[in-house]
Amino acid sequence: MQYFEYGQMEIDYLKRKDKKLGAAIERIGMIQREVTPDPFTALISSVVSQQISKKAAATVWQRLSTLLGSITPESIAQVDLAAVQGCGMSERKAGYIKGIADAVIIDTIDFKTLHTLPNEEIIKKLSSFNGVGVWTAEMLLIFSLCRPDVVSYKDLAICRGMMNLYGLKELPKEKFERYRKRYSPYGSVASLYLWELSLN
Repeated sequence: MQYFEYGQMEIDYLKRKDKKLGAAIERIGMIQREVTPDPFTALISSVVSQQISKKAAATVWQRLSTLLGSITPESIAQVDLAAVQGCGMSERKAGYIKGIADAVIIDTIDFKTLHTLPNEEIIKKLSSFNGVGVWTAEMLLIFSLCRPDVVSYKDLAICRGMMNLYGLKELPKEKFERYRKRYSPYGSVASLYLWELSLN
């Protein structure tokens, strides 16, 4: 099992830049978040878990893994739509998964070189798939490619965490951007803490 890696350097930087976030980091301590190093697996997993509970997503993922043996574009292409849907998802979602696998096979996107591209380019490429939006692409940047500086405005929990941290009633984009710049270049670490703070 692999986790998103960060340490004292990132923590010291964020504490220096933002006293309120620093106090929260002090209180919460180190956070362990699992990462899925293979970006194709990570993408299919995030499509599976869209708009369903964690528990339901785990069940569907287990069935899909059993059906396919290993989650690869080839293994997905070899089964029909009904079989993917039979793992417990809508026809639309199963179609997204088949579509992503087909696109990879015909080489629309090369997942093996994805890690060499800048964030913006990866977001653009991934969100060109049906069923993959900017938020899904940003989560992949953090939880698969382990990019250090991602704070997603499209993530409701991150926005809620920010509002809780700074005592805000609303969070316009320009205010969000101001905080995001303050956390840079360690925005992803700030994101881990903002998620925690969204629960308070």
